[in-house]
Amino acid sequence: MSFDAKAFLPTVPEDPGVYRMMGAEDEVLYVGKAKNLRRRVSSYFQRTQSSPRIAMMVAQVVRVDTTVVRSETEALILENNLIKSLRPKYNILFRDDKSYPYIKLSNDRFPRIAFFRGSVGRDARYFGPLPNAWAVRETIQLVQRAFLLRTCENSVFNNRSRPCLLHQIHRCSAPCVDLIEKEDYDEDVRLTALFLNGRHGEVIERLSEQMNAAAEALAFEKAAQIRDQIRALNRVLHKQFADSARDEDLDIVVAIERDGSACVNHAMVRGGRHLGDHAHFPAAGQGSAADMLLAFVTQHYAAGNAPKRIVVNVPPEAEDGEAPLPGSTLALARNERERAWTDIALKNAEIALTTRLDAGARASHRVRALVDALELDIAPDRIECFDISHTMGEATVASCVVWMNGAMRNSEYRRYNIDGITPGDDYAAMRQVLTRRYEKVANGEGARPDLVLIDGGKGQLGIAIEVMAELGLDLPLVGVAKGEERKMGAEELIRPGVETPLVLGPEHPALHLIAEIRDEAHRFAIAGHRAKRAKKRLTSTLEDIPGIGPARRKRLLTTFGGLSGVRNATVEDLCRVDGISRKLAEQIHRQLN
Repeated sequence: MSFDAKAFLPTVPEDPGVYRMMGAEDEVLYVGKAKNLRRRVSSYFQRTQSSPRIAMMVAQVVRVDTTVVRSETEALILENNLIKSLRPKYNILFRDDKSYPYIKLSNDRFPRIAFFRGSVGRDARYFGPLPNAWAVRETIQLVQRAFLLRTCENSVFNNRSRPCLLHQIHRCSAPCVDLIEKEDYDEDVRLTALFLNGRHGEVIERLSEQMNAAAEALAFEKAAQIRDQIRALNRVLHKQFADSARDEDLDIVVAIERDGSACVNHAMVRGGRHLGDHAHFPAAGQGSAADMLLAFVTQHYAAGNAPKRIVVNVPPEAEDGEAPLPGSTLALARNERERAWTDIALKNAEIALTTRLDAGARASHRVRALVDALELDIAPDRIECFDISHTMGEATVASCVVWMNGAMRNSEYRRYNIDGITPGDDYAAMRQVLTRRYEKVANGEGARPDLVLIDGGKGQLGIAIEVMAELGLDLPLVGVAKGEERKMGAEELIRPGVETPLVLGPEHPALHLIAEIRDEAHRFAIAGHRAKRAKKRLTSTLEDIPGIGPARRKRLLTTFGGLSGVRNATVEDLCRVDGISRKLAEQIHRQLN
């Protein structure tokens, strides 16, 4: 099929919108936005193309679909959503920025400040995104020292009867037990919001006014508290962040390309404070540094959280004169400070890219060694590993971890709660998890692995062989046994149909890869088992104790500020609660501990 551009282009509207380049098999080749759809789409069908990548894409186009929207901003958002959902072949795709951390200020009567990661909603005020968890936690600690906002969960806050340790170390004003008036707490919340928005000078100015007013009113204790707040702010601002001379908000985005790979490094400056940076690598697509930078800013800032100024190392090529990001300016560094920040971002991008390339080379070497050692027909792109974890048969959990294209793929990990078996029967647990996982593969659902590792000896591997036969699957299987004296590096690799286990030795790169995957499966299984065991023991709560009815349960929870407080209480503490005898207190303490 051939595309008749001359006949099609006059029908394209001159409105803002999104266009989709479609291929012969109705697949989406490319998604783009435009302030003027006709002018932008027409540019693809000129005699000369901006890059070989675009020329190759245009040669495959058989249809162009367009969607008109009301504004350029709406086009940007729609383009971003379509790229992430359709994953077009010729778009450069970066990972979703939902993994960025935020600071959350809840809408409760006494708002709570907390760490948050995910999609922001309207249930609270969110500040960010910030480049890493360190920046969030450092800022929350600063707010605790300066404004004494609560960080506890509502379940704890609503059941406290006395101040917690954070109040005693001057990190919380204890609104849970009314040790601060609501008006005063609200003022601290307002100052916190100003501070988190980067208006540090205004916050300190307001606190100074409050301190002077308190001193004039002879409220010297309150004036001293505000003075301590100002000191805490100034001390931490000077100590923990790289400051600029002005309270300014900007981002630094740099892109580099080397050996067929690229890295985009994103640094944030909020209120004049450099909050750190974060390296990004395209999950799909490739292009020049300018292409990478343009793809990143359009995807990352689609939610509308872009600062007015973004400093870049290479100006992205505008599409027919359109601004790459409505409402923001992308430009080179304009002064010495911005040039220094750009240099730092470039250096960190170089380090991140070098590390990634070295890791890729090391992974390729390990995979080649694995293919040779196990005599595999193909080099595996996807390896899955299974492990079972329990304590004397209690809270049995199975884990499945995934190694894919040179790295562990956390988003593909799965845990399975094992039920309906004899406690401690590892063979039955392995049979259940393998059946549940690979029934989907047998039915044509889910990803098919190139190699399956079973943490265990001949017995566990035998179960895996039986399951695969029952499901009609032919997947390469390898059992990973501990070996003599369970020494690291003495692992035995057991293969179907091969009598003698394979011992590679501690220096073999293939064993390094297998051990890395096996250890991750073990860690993931243990973490799931411990969580399940803890949850089971937590659910063995007051309701399960004979003699504890609704009234006594409420008195216990109120007295000790929740179940954790009851669990930490001594028998003597429990006896002091009205209606709790010593015998009942001993029973409560024994069952909860």
